[in-house]
Amino acid sequence: MTSDFETQLRAVSLRVTRPRLAVLAALRDHPHVDTDTVIALVRTDQPTVSHQAVYDVLRALTEAGLVRRIQPAGATARYECRVGDNHHHVVCRSCGTIADVDCAVGHAPCLTASDDHGFNVDEAEVVYWGTCPGCATDRTSQ
Repeated sequence: MTSDFETQLRAVSLRVTRPRLAVLAALRDHPHVDTDTVIALVRTDQPTVSHQAVYDVLRALTEAGLVRRIQPAGATARYECRVGDNHHHVVCRSCGTIADVDCAVGHAPCLTASDDHGFNVDEAEVVYWGTCPGCATDRTSQ
């Protein structure tokens, strides 16, 4: 039986390999993680996978459009499998937690620039910054 990940890899002309499947599974289950976390997650099932192999897989999956690389200002790069919908992120200034935020309701107004200077805009990157509920609770209890 072919998995969704295998179908996705074949659809973008990438070979189906255990490291690619493991990275996709890790990102499905743990969105917004950094490379070191991806490596640790992949190694729970495949202890012999090298750092370089995971870096190569992340690059290939990102270039193929199966994975999105995000890097909020001052943070390390993070990866997620949610692609193609122009969603945004909210980042906690205290602990670095990242959560998805859907684009504003309607016709994707965040893609309508006040002046696009002739560019064909196909993506907008918006990052909301604040304090997550856990960190806000910690601050009020101190």
